[in-house]
Amino acid sequence: MIYICVPAHNEADTIGVVLWKVRKVMEEFGRDFRVLVHDDASTDDTPAVLERYSRVLPLSVLRTEERVGYGRAVEALLRRVVEEAPYPKRDCAVILQGDLTEDPADVVAAVKAIEGGADIVAGQVDEAARPLPRGPLLVRRIARWLLKAVKGAPVSDPLAGMRAYRVIVLKKALRDAGSRPLIRSDGWAANVELLGALAPHARRISEAPMTLRYDLHVRPSRFRPWSTFRGLMRLGGAGLWREAGQERTA
Repeated sequence: MIYICVPAHNEADTIGVVLWKVRKVMEEFGRDFRVLVHDDASTDDTPAVLERYSRVLPLSVLRTEERVGYGRAVEALLRRVVEEAPYPKRDCAVILQGDLTEDPADVVAAVKAIEGGADIVAGQVDEAARPLPRGPLLVRRIARWLLKAVKGAPVSDPLAGMRAYRVIVLKKALRDAGSRPLIRSDGWAANVELLGALAPHARRISEAPMTLRYDLHVRPSRFRPWSTFRGLMRLGGAGLWREAGQERTA
């Protein structure tokens, strides 16, 4: 089973398109799938859109009435996957944004890498293929330079949000965390922190190409450069990845 996990807050204008594309891609791919959406206290028509799509998709909606933020929403989705997945060693979870910045078609390559033996597959953005806005581009480049100090950083783009995780890796990480949350950060820093928590439990980490489409935004970007830098600095440098023995493949 493939679980497509979508954190969403006030994405009424795009979440329907994302779900329609997910349905088309996955039906053509020919794999069993479910969609999990975390509706993080949306105040627009996001709940109504999700209700309509629940009639035509294998869709479950988690909702919080008070805003919890991206990091906690992602963790809630992954915890639900661990609870539901019947075959943890075979099933996988894929994180996908609800604002059209990530292409559902890229899910296929990530899942194929999982089927090929990877335990974690990270999206790798080709910044030359489609230019990014100045702010996100600068932050990505500076942040990657800062993260070079982290020994054993297992992927070339630890900021990327679209990733696929074998469920057994999630299960082991949650077991070791006990009552502690896996993610305390928000935004892009949450993606880095999650990778740091899961990497020690993965035997093989791979990468797959992904495309970022900021030109399809229909709302103001929630990207905040300085809060991203602060979040990365709080992660603690060399303590992020305690084990560097994973195999990394392109």
